[in-house]
Amino acid sequence: MTRPATRPPASDLLAALREGSASLSQAQRQVVAAILDDPEFALRANVDALAKRAHVSPPTITRFCHALGYAGLREFKLRLAHALAVGKPALHRTVKGGDDMQTVTHKVLQDALSALGSLERDVVPEDLERAATRIAKADRVDCYGVGNVSMFMASDAQARFARLGMNSGAYFDAHLQLISAATMTRRDVVLAISYVGRMRSLLQAVTVAREQGAMIVAITQPRTPLASIADVVLPVAVPVDPGMRVGTEAYLAQITYLEILMVGVGLRRGPAALRKLKRVRQVLEERGSDSEPHPVMPTP
Repeated sequence: MTRPATRPPASDLLAALREGSASLSQAQRQVVAAILDDPEFALRANVDALAKRAHVSPPTITRFCHALGYAGLREFKLRLAHALAVGKPALHRTVKGGDDMQTVTHKVLQDALSALGSLERDVVPEDLERAATRIAKADRVDCYGVGNVSMFMASDAQARFARLGMNSGAYFDAHLQLISAATMTRRDVVLAISYVGRMRSLLQAVTVAREQGAMIVAITQPRTPLASIADVVLPVAVPVDPGMRVGTEAYLAQITYLEILMVGVGLRRGPAALRKLKRVRQVLEERGSDSEPHPVMPTP
């Protein structure tokens, strides 16, 4: 294979992988996804380990390196090590020192838009259809989360389903998650939300719920332990955030999935669910929770 005349600077390697993978084969794109999902692992891995993580053959790793202009995995990893050492900003992956606020605003918003665009490309419509249909028919939908962002997402998901008149709970405590899981049936669904997807307590609860026959819908990164045991995976495949373990783009992807699921489930449950939603809105407005101005507060 002819090597390209130019290669991206080491500091731009990760950005080049994110933006230039469309010209690669499907197998090579899987290698890119594995590297971006865990660059530190890719840096340590040999050919066989990286091939296993990407679900490709070892020769594909070599062809991938050649396609990018590298002699082999060793040379690619040297560039990757340099990119991880000097190419990752401390606050945001595209913001540079000296950027003014207009530039910062533009870069953050563009990256957010890019993340949502990627979400549409990554999701499998049939998986969303399957998840929404099963949730709409479920006797109970319990939402599990571990960690600050996932806990908020699980609580938000429970509130959305409750507004549609559904029997739904949100559990963040490991003990209560196990209790919920142990009482699941084949007519129930667990919505497990975890970007990291490796929390032992969550995996234990999800495993118990699955043993009970419940359907497991997971909002998580691809190839996590949580993804491996879920019936339906709604993938959160976003670039690593240098400042937060679960960054803004992962947050946006998760909350967008919840909106998609709520709308899809509402449509499938039909007029009765929409009447419930309307009644909830009416009560909240009448009691002042969703009105403006709040009736308890005096107006100037």
